[in-house]
Amino acid sequence: MLTYEDCIALCGLNRREVEAIAEHEHIPPIVAAELGNYLCRNAEGELCIQRYILDDIATAEHRGDQHHVNVLKAVLKHFVTTHPKRGGAKATA
Repeated sequence: MLTYEDCIALCGLNRREVEAIAEHEHIPPIVAAELGNYLCRNAEGELCIQRYILDDIATAEHRGDQHHVNVLKAVLKHFVTTHPKRGGAKATA
């Protein structure tokens, strides 16, 4: 049986990136790990993940949760650094 940690290790994302997908899509983290694995297979999918994180940042800013904004900005920075398929797209946060 695979654990949640096994799924994270196999999906090509870190735990916080998976949590950002789960937050955006309102799905369980284990499902977000599978979705993230699928999306990481091409540039369009990686851009989709980047957009999810940017949307999560905007939502946290709207509710005044500066701590979560800072966490998500670090997640975005890591994602952009480690997923080069995006074709040079720049993050806007």
